[in-house]
Amino acid sequence: MKPLRIFISSVQKEFSAERISLRDWLRNDALMHRFFEPFLFEDVPAADRRADEVYLDEVAGCDIYVGLFGDEYGYEDAEGVSPTEREFALATARNKTRLIFVKGADDEVKHPKMQALIRQVSPQLIRRRFGDSEELRSALYASLIEHLQRTGAIQSLPFDEQPCLDATLDDLDAEAVGRFIRAAHYKRQFSLPENTPVGDVLDHLNLVRDGRPTYAAILLFGKHPQRFSSCSEIRCMHFHGTTIQRPAPFYRIFKGNLFEQVDQAVDFVLSKIDLSVGTRAESAQAPTRYEIPPDVIREAIVNAVAHRDYAHQGAIQVSVFADRMEVWNPGELLAPLTLEQLRKPHRSLTRNARVCEALYLAGYIEKYGTGTLMMIQESIEHALPEPDFDQPPGEFVTTLWRDWLTAHVLAGMSLNDRQNKIIPHLKMSRQITNAEYRQITGATERTSARDLDDMVKKGLLTKTAKTGRGTAYRLVQNQP
Repeated sequence: MKPLRIFISSVQKEFSAERISLRDWLRNDALMHRFFEPFLFEDVPAADRRADEVYLDEVAGCDIYVGLFGDEYGYEDAEGVSPTEREFALATARNKTRLIFVKGADDEVKHPKMQALIRQVSPQLIRRRFGDSEELRSALYASLIEHLQRTGAIQSLPFDEQPCLDATLDDLDAEAVGRFIRAAHYKRQFSLPENTPVGDVLDHLNLVRDGRPTYAAILLFGKHPQRFSSCSEIRCMHFHGTTIQRPAPFYRIFKGNLFEQVDQAVDFVLSKIDLSVGTRAESAQAPTRYEIPPDVIREAIVNAVAHRDYAHQGAIQVSVFADRMEVWNPGELLAPLTLEQLRKPHRSLTRNARVCEALYLAGYIEKYGTGTLMMIQESIEHALPEPDFDQPPGEFVTTLWRDWLTAHVLAGMSLNDRQNKIIPHLKMSRQITNAEYRQITGATERTSARDLDDMVKKGLLTKTAKTGRGTAYRLVQNQP
């Protein structure tokens, strides 16, 4: 966000100390300097321009006019008007936000023209009075905070409940709302009929505030949600190996509403992992089986969408590697929830209550903190390692393993350096021959045979039929 330009107007001589104090405070305060940049004539370098031209140009270009009215009226031009009054008049004509601060409680001691200016200001806006620099700064701070809240620059509400000030009902997709109602009818016996007007649906779901759609409404049903929340997208990458390599061989960015993003990201992952087809021994249709249960994949992605920090400028990232899938989202767990509690029954806590309510009604999530438990149980039933949950600063990462050969398991096998060197090859090719082992490690044929037989004894490999290049060793699919 570009800082808002503040023009500080006053009789320069009378308020010289206050002007410098306000400028330094605005530039150095941890909050103020993020939103505001003050202008003082004292900071303008020497130039071949009239002073009144500089003043008025700055008023015309400012966002907020701050007027300090004291006892003196100041220099008067040929028409008997001071720069302070002309600046106020221009700010009024240009519809600038005007904040007026009057020094002292007794206006009778002020210059007659300053008294008249104060009387002119009174019917137009609220004035604040101050006695010293500290009171002035406190009064200006309160006014600027109120301005930031009124314009939506800062909010006390959760992000998804904040009104999206640039959006209207026309920015919502009526078809997306209709699809949601149909899904909510089927999954949760939703009460509203399918032909309910979009505005009434939003009211029912508490997705309208101050007459505007909230960010949750835009994220869930917007025609172009990224117009209002640029990083509300899912970036999906597929790497052939076990580490991030640039550029990614396959890279897709999914936009649209949150329901569409989840569905597209899940489809992306399913298209990159193995799918086995069984026999028709048990039914007329051959059974199929993904190496990672689709429900677990979907839960990991939905959790990222439901619980991410949407005020953060990072996007959700889904990465598919040869040995795992990682889902990364901005935002840590909400206290007091911990990583350890995810592995046992726990409360459901979220920073995006409105988003989660809609996802629940559409059948994408439950509301009982059972999602991670389901992921763990289904992974075990699928003969896969339990998912890993990690929380780097400001982030949350879910790792789903494609097979049992994790770093922890490998460490317990006491493999030698040569054996460890072929692990990436095994994870990608799923098998190896003695010749390939020699080519990768540089070992002799006899040493290679001994190393491979040792890995068979440890349950890592199984011998298969001989190939044109000798005996093949296949990676065991399940942990022994």
